[in-house]
Amino acid sequence: MPSRSRGRRASPPAPVQEDEDGPEEEDGSEGGGSDSSSSEESTDVEDGERSDEEGQSEGESEDEEEEGESVAEGCGPSVPARVPGGAAAAAAAADRATNAPNCPVCMEPWTSEGAHRISCIPCGHVYGRSCLERWLMQRGNISATCPQCARRFKHKDIINLYAPEVVVLNSDLEKQLSSCREKVESLAEVVLKQGKLLEEIIAKKNQRSTDVGVAKRQKIAEHSDGRTYLEPSALDRADHSSSNSCCFVLKNDLFFDGARVMGIDAANQIILASRKAPGIFGEHVLTKINMSSNHEARIIQLPPDTKVVKDICILPGGSALYASLGKRLSLLSMTTESVVLQCYLPAPAWSCSAHDSASHHIYAGLQNGMLLVFDTRQTSRPLHSMAGLSSHLVHTLHSVTDSSGSRKVISASAIGPCMWDVDGNQSKPKLLLGEDNQRVCFSLACSPPSSDLLVASFRPKSDLSGDVAPSQAYLSQTPIPSGSGKLGYHTVITRTGSASFAQGSTCYSNVSEVRMCKSSIIPYGNGQHLFAFGDEALCGVRTWELPLFGMPTALPTHREPIFDLRYAESPAGDGYLGCLSDQKLQVFRVSR
Repeated sequence: MPSRSRGRRASPPAPVQEDEDGPEEEDGSEGGGSDSSSSEESTDVEDGERSDEEGQSEGESEDEEEEGESVAEGCGPSVPARVPGGAAAAAAAADRATNAPNCPVCMEPWTSEGAHRISCIPCGHVYGRSCLERWLMQRGNISATCPQCARRFKHKDIINLYAPEVVVLNSDLEKQLSSCREKVESLAEVVLKQGKLLEEIIAKKNQRSTDVGVAKRQKIAEHSDGRTYLEPSALDRADHSSSNSCCFVLKNDLFFDGARVMGIDAANQIILASRKAPGIFGEHVLTKINMSSNHEARIIQLPPDTKVVKDICILPGGSALYASLGKRLSLLSMTTESVVLQCYLPAPAWSCSAHDSASHHIYAGLQNGMLLVFDTRQTSRPLHSMAGLSSHLVHTLHSVTDSSGSRKVISASAIGPCMWDVDGNQSKPKLLLGEDNQRVCFSLACSPPSSDLLVASFRPKSDLSGDVAPSQAYLSQTPIPSGSGKLGYHTVITRTGSASFAQGSTCYSNVSEVRMCKSSIIPYGNGQHLFAFGDEALCGVRTWELPLFGMPTALPTHREPIFDLRYAESPAGDGYLGCLSDQKLQVFRVSR
């Protein structure tokens, strides 16, 4: 009998009719309070009473009867009517509860504390506590049904949940987000690769345009002066790693800021470079780099007032000769890293050279066009002081041996390459080529100790008069792209006798308008040679096969003009080509 009275207490009380127009009903969060709803609840009560009677007849306890009543109420046919607005409203509420961390009754976010704190009921559904309490109040403060599953609960069944934040995870969205991130990373890699490829294409296109322009100018020059010039084209360029049997393997690639001149000691695997120390009043120093270890670099302080070092010559036995604008020709010990000899000069020195250690002779090319010869055993005064053919500075010196075995010095100044008799028997040097007032010689490549093959580099003078030859006028007046220098040319000079030379093939390229850049001749194979030069348009090094300037090859670009270029061989025959720009130093091992 107590169970029957409990079943009757579950019927809806009168306050339900009074609150049927409340805001909760308008939102579709509770029952409509109609007669049909009351009748359905009455039916549930009758079902509950029948369940109680069946439970008593079987001898069940009073608690078991109450539980059976609750289960019956949650599964009876009146479940759809308990959700306001019918099945559609129940489905919408369930969907909102699943996909958003909001109370499914008021659709407002629940809180971790306060009246609307997150709470749940025995069926497991989660609501704001104030919404559950208001729902119970409307149902008589005794019991009510869950708005989602219609299972009955009481006020004491409301459980507070202690959670600072509730986030409903959507695995599908997480997968989509992860997939999007992967796609973004993949696209970023593609964009980076495409950007590099575009840069390479633009560089090749610009180079092709430059080469085509050079070829056209060469053809015009050929028709103008009757001479034949080879036309190195981008289409004929081979890969930089090989040129017939000669290939270049990058051995050192270093960041080297502010250097202008370098020397290579191939026997001891040492690079010596000159630059200015950091700071406004920084002195000029030498940097000694071990080619076997890029990280091993030592700074060598130079004597005060040395000023800019313009040339470095590596001598046998582990010493280096350098010429500076401080009017000094100095000898540096690579072992002790100190200056062991200084020769004071009447004018700034721009170049230096020396024969093998047995001769004890060292040479300095001065800014006033003079050549001075010193003996390292007696440096108080020069052994010979020789005047040049002009007052133009001597920017290049090579110590060579002629066909008879006599020691000579090959020099270059603006007027062209000259040969000096350093024994003092000749008062003036001999000009190897005829005079040409419309050109300036700015570089001379040689392969010491032999002087059988030379390459002189020229650029046209900027102040040409109107009566110059058509070819020379064309070379100087043809517009050159900005930053690509100007059109110059390289000429092969070959020995034809003990003291006679002849001009050979000529090749045009883009050269610096102001700098006196270095160039090199690289021997390889059976008496074959390559000519290496820093091309202004390429911002890198080109090589040609001599003596016809065939098979032009481009080494990896520096993206900056080349300041110095040196070739050196070790006693074992290993060759090294050093390339120096404003911020990079590269050394290639030349395999032959």
